[in-house]
Amino acid sequence: MDFEQIKDDLEKKLSKSRFEHSLAVSNTAVTLARYYGADEQKAALAGLVHDCVKEIDRDKLLKMCTDFQLKMDKVLLEETKLIHARVGAFYAKHYYGIDDEEVFDAIYYHTTAKANMSLLTKIIYVADYIEPNRTFECVDQIRTIAFENIDLAILDGLNYTIKKTVAKKRMLHPETVNARNYLIYKMR
Repeated sequence: MDFEQIKDDLEKKLSKSRFEHSLAVSNTAVTLARYYGADEQKAALAGLVHDCVKEIDRDKLLKMCTDFQLKMDKVLLEETKLIHARVGAFYAKHYYGIDDEEVFDAIYYHTTAKANMSLLTKIIYVADYIEPNRTFECVDQIRTIAFENIDLAILDGLNYTIKKTVAKKRMLHPETVNARNYLIYKMR
């Protein structure tokens, strides 16, 4: 499927607000890609598709994990909000025919991040955080930093996510901690 066909399919499958979010992430990702010299088409596609299965219920997502032979760790099984990224990457590959590894990786890690992310994965992580419809505390600060130093924007996003997750007494995914530690080590 091409970009427009995928967009049409997502418009039918997603709620209006989730579809608008996906379009906003796609547009923000293109802007970041242009700024950092990354592939704008890959950024647009990964941004559009990143939440393609987010509105599917937990039981169906777990069945999809089985169908895709995707192993879930204990944290992902407990913190079901994170599962959609992993399943979404496989869904995009199998259903939409997106077999680009960079796009796959960007979708796969858009919720947890990871150590040593590619530029495209960084762009999707940040674009999901700063798209214009986001209104959380410190989003404007992260928006500004995103166009100065993408690693600092990711670090601020990770710090915010970690604080929020800890305050709710929820589990942190090890990839998130690894991503944060990697960035701090890299910046020293």
